[in-house]
Amino acid sequence: MEILDSLVIWIVETVGAMGYPGIVALMFLESSFFPFPSEVVMVPAGYLASKGEMNIILVVASGIGGSVLGAVFNYYVACRLGRPVLLRYGKYVFVKNGTLKRAEDYFKEHGEISIFIGRLIPGLRQYISLPAGLCRMRLDRFVIYTSLGAGMWVIILTIIGYMLGSNEELVRAYVKKSTLYLLGFCAVLVYAYIRRHKRKSAISYK
Repeated sequence: MEILDSLVIWIVETVGAMGYPGIVALMFLESSFFPFPSEVVMVPAGYLASKGEMNIILVVASGIGGSVLGAVFNYYVACRLGRPVLLRYGKYVFVKNGTLKRAEDYFKEHGEISIFIGRLIPGLRQYISLPAGLCRMRLDRFVIYTSLGAGMWVIILTIIGYMLGSNEELVRAYVKKSTLYLLGFCAVLVYAYIRRHKRKSAISYK
């Protein structure tokens, strides 16, 4: 754990010195193959914006841009490499072609809500791009809903940094509280979506 913490600090200090491109690079990493807490990037950037050293609009845009680029990277890795492997060797790990087809059908119908909510859940936001790539979800829809989900989280973290960046204790408390609120929001959204979907299905059968 200490090694990981030191590595994160080193990355933040090294790439963070690059300014806005540093934010893009770090959020790319956070969103793709080297997941680490996005608050170690966006909160300090928000604090720098409060001191007038960075522009808050550019901070948010850089954070969203890096998140989307990292997500698209994972999408293409899963699409180009993961899919052929699953189709060829999936039967050895009990993944049949029919399973992949059902997953594709699911993402055609529910991909948008899955991507949006997935970007708001810690531990899932980095990996929700993989099934989307495996199932070849439409890239334009994937990018739109990734941007919306990532954007909400980036804006929250930036505001926390802007308002409380000099108080580490308060920052941690508000990041934790924001995460809990977002999980509650996701639960309500899923419930509303399921009810709406059932209602539409019932109407279509009449």
